[in-house]
This record gives sequence, C-alpha cells and structure tokens, in this order.
Amino acid sequence: MILSRDELVKRLKSLRAEGKRIVFTNGCFDILHRGHVAYLAAARALGDVLIVGLNSDASVRRLKGAWRPINSEDDRAAVLDALRAVDFVTIFEEDTPAALIELIEPDILVKGGDYAPDAVIGADTVRSRGGQVVIVPLLPGRSTSAVVAKIRDQAT
Repeated sequence: MILSRDELVKRLKSLRAEGKRIVFTNGCFDILHRGHVAYLAAARALGDVLIVGLNSDASVRRLKGAWRPINSEDDRAAVLDALRAVDFVTIFEEDTPAALIELIEPDILVKGGDYAPDAVIGADTVRSRGGQVVIVPLLPGRSTSAVVAKIRDQAT
C-alpha cells in the first residue's frame, strides 16, 4: 500500500497496538532487479511489517545525477507495492530518510551489505529507542548501476 507520511503514522499506531515489529528500509529502487527482491524479502523476514521509504524523483536526481531516475517515483512505488514482501511504501523528498525514521520509529532498520552499521542514516535514532540495525548481504553482481552501465554499453 502506498501511503503518505500522515497515513503511514496512523496505520502504524494500530499495528504497534497489535504488537507488530516494524521494519524499515529505504532506497531509490530505480530499476528493480533480483538483488532488490532478495534484499526486500530478507528485510521483511526480520519483522511483521516492512515499510520502504522511497526517494522521490528530485531526491534521486540530487543523489545519482540528472539522468536518473530511469523510472518515475509513481512507477517505482507501484512496482514495490506489488511485491509480496513489501507492506507499505512512502515517498520522501529529502536526500536522507532521517526525518522519516524519526517519525515512524521502526523497531528494525535494514540496509544492504554495502553499508557499515554505524554509517547507516538513522542508526543512532533507532538504537536510542531500543531498536536494532541489520545489514543484509547483497547478491553479488546485482545492482542498478550495473544494469544501467550494461544498457549504456549496448547503446554505444
């Protein structure tokens, strides 16, 4: 389900009242591939509810360059929403999910194996509330940058 921040906060209140463990991850998820699917399944397995914070188009451009994203935020959100592992998707405009993490207070914060636990944005916030940060190993050779590079190489 694709929700605004306000809608997500309302939904989380009832889920927490039911004792659900809330897992959060974030990213651009520009060209969804097998690595993303495996990563999101592993994140979902850590709790009861998986929230994906999705970088807005403007945020992706600032982080990745003027030619990204390849797919619009609406398309990326719809594809993520269709995955069995994902319960909620919310789009954020900022360059980092720090404010979103503060707002939703996840029990578990998940990032991919290319991050060090102490370098994860929001790690201190989550740990200060008794939560945990989990680094999920990535599938070797699976990345959006590799897919884009392959497409660009084929086009030349």
